[in-house]
Amino acid sequence: MTAVFAGLLTKVGVYAIIRTETLLFPGNQLSNALMVVAGLTMLIGILGAVAQTDFKRMLSFTLTSHIGFLIFGVAVGNQLGLGATVFYVAHHIVVQTSLFLVAGLIERRAGTSSIERLGSLAKLSPLLSVLYFIPAMNLGGIPPFSGFLGKLGLIQGGAQLGTPLAWVLVGVSLLTSLLTLLAVARVWNRAFWRKAEDATDPDPLLLVGAGEIRGATYDIVAQEPASRYSDRGDTALLPTGMLAMTAALVLVGVALTVFAGPLFEFSDQVAGQLLDRNNYIEAVLGTSGGPGR
Repeated sequence: MTAVFAGLLTKVGVYAIIRTETLLFPGNQLSNALMVVAGLTMLIGILGAVAQTDFKRMLSFTLTSHIGFLIFGVAVGNQLGLGATVFYVAHHIVVQTSLFLVAGLIERRAGTSSIERLGSLAKLSPLLSVLYFIPAMNLGGIPPFSGFLGKLGLIQGGAQLGTPLAWVLVGVSLLTSLLTLLAVARVWNRAFWRKAEDATDPDPLLLVGAGEIRGATYDIVAQEPASRYSDRGDTALLPTGMLAMTAALVLVGVALTVFAGPLFEFSDQVAGQLLDRNNYIEAVLGTSGGPGR
């Protein structure tokens, strides 16, 4: 449930910014200020993600960073950029939530979410590896996934605006995408690809499960089952319900790529309605906002 809230509720603030910008400040009055905020959010968030050694903390920082992409689309203020933001909201909710659920499965399977202590997860659980790899590449913006398509739409919106600050933000978004890919690839290389015996202080049960035995690992597990491992229970088992939910959400992320064309058309229509403040004002107040109101 926490994973769902992390992916979903963080977008409420973005919606509030969209409504405030389009209703109270038409004509891109806050465009430059929002671009600065978007650029700083992307950079500071992703630098924090790259510095983390805990998987869940890394995801929290990438979540913060990618809010900057959403503000980017609002800041450019054109229909193309705002439509890309609408599409990217749906993409990010699904993909980020998927990764948080995968983080829970990893902690359940290995007993820790520390990247430095993980290893051999690709060997221990190939299914878990697939469930991580697909949304991770999606978040990193690898084509043809929806993350790439959403970011491309945002970049096109910035290029259409064409101001110097917009081009700077385009460059910042590209750098952030590369650093995001670096962060998720680092987790893959250390937690899934390398051997558990090469990790820092790996859990003995992780070594036993991977068949990579170091020194007296068997003796440790045999001698201290009650004191050190009694609370592990069925930690090594992946709960069926949680596994099914995660797999379903990963498939939804893939579906966003398959149906990207119709979804972008719908997002573009939504963006047009958001930019037409008079219809909204008439619906709420029963009066037109007018060009100068």
